[in-house]
Amino acid sequence: MGFVIRWACAFALLSATYNPTQFNFVRWSQENYAEQLPLTVLFGLLLLVGYIIYVRATLRSIGLFGVVLLLAVVATIAWVLWDQGFISFENPTFNTWAALVVLSAVLAIGLGWSIVRRRISGQADVDDVDA
Repeated sequence: MGFVIRWACAFALLSATYNPTQFNFVRWSQENYAEQLPLTVLFGLLLLVGYIIYVRATLRSIGLFGVVLLLAVVATIAWVLWDQGFISFENPTFNTWAALVVLSAVLAIGLGWSIVRRRISGQADVDDVDA
């Protein structure tokens, strides 16, 4: 259940920033920044805080190599599904939603990987130690 919550939060963060509908920060800010600049900056900063939390935790947990490896695995799965005729990449709306699902899954895996590693190995990760 914890992974689902982390994934849902990452998906909400990414889709609040951009999605194929009209309800996203990018489109809203493009239409309203002149009239509501302080609100646009506030929402942008709140999204930035969310990204910093998720990206920092992901990079500390699985590293850049881990992120690239996860994206390569997901891309290969998509390639196999496309090659077998299960999915098609001709619909840009589908492509955007698929990218949001994949990126949010990578962020959720990165956020929870230390928990998985601790359960498997019995060892806790310690990144910052005060001397």
